[in-house]
Amino acid sequence: MIDLQRDGDVFILTMDDDENRLSPSNLGELETALATVEAADGAKALVTTGTGKFFSNGLDLDHLGANPDDLVPYLARVHALFARVLSMPCATVAACNGHTFAAGAMLAICHDHRIMREDRGYWCLPEVDLGMPFTPGMNALIPARVPPMTAHEAMVTGRRYAGTDALAAGIVQGLASESEVLSSAVAYAATQTSKAGTGIAGIRTHLHASVIDHLTES
Repeated sequence: MIDLQRDGDVFILTMDDDENRLSPSNLGELETALATVEAADGAKALVTTGTGKFFSNGLDLDHLGANPDDLVPYLARVHALFARVLSMPCATVAACNGHTFAAGAMLAICHDHRIMREDRGYWCLPEVDLGMPFTPGMNALIPARVPPMTAHEAMVTGRRYAGTDALAAGIVQGLASESEVLSSAVAYAATQTSKAGTGIAGIRTHLHASVIDHLTES
């Protein structure tokens, strides 16, 4: 389930499911929520967070196991989600409240700014250990949004980065306690609301043009 609330000029999008996987139903609700943010009047920013132990545990592997013919259209929707966050007409912040894995880790780095829980939870790309290849879109996205050497290490080793490690590696820009991850993200987002509009949308589209092209083609 996806919940969208507004705190002044900041929209708070909360993924509230078992592991906050990017299931087909969650993707539909995410698409609707992002359309609401895009259409809203006035200055705004977006904070995305999860609930419980997970920010997001990535792709819905159970769905793919039961529906192998859906792999290509399903991945296209996930890629479109990444591209949409990259091109939002407002500042975006990921409040990583817990484990941020695989496609969930990729969703987090699509945001401008990431704040991670400092005491528990990992950011991780486990595809190498699962024997799963990265798509061309993912291969373009990851090294564009985290330092190249960090991208290399994360992709080829599947390293699990705890909060302090993720901060040192340039994956996140801030740490907070469990009780303050969301409030810290909202506070930062509130400082960026004046940036919303066609200007930042245009800057984003050009800044991330190559990545968006790969995501929408793959």
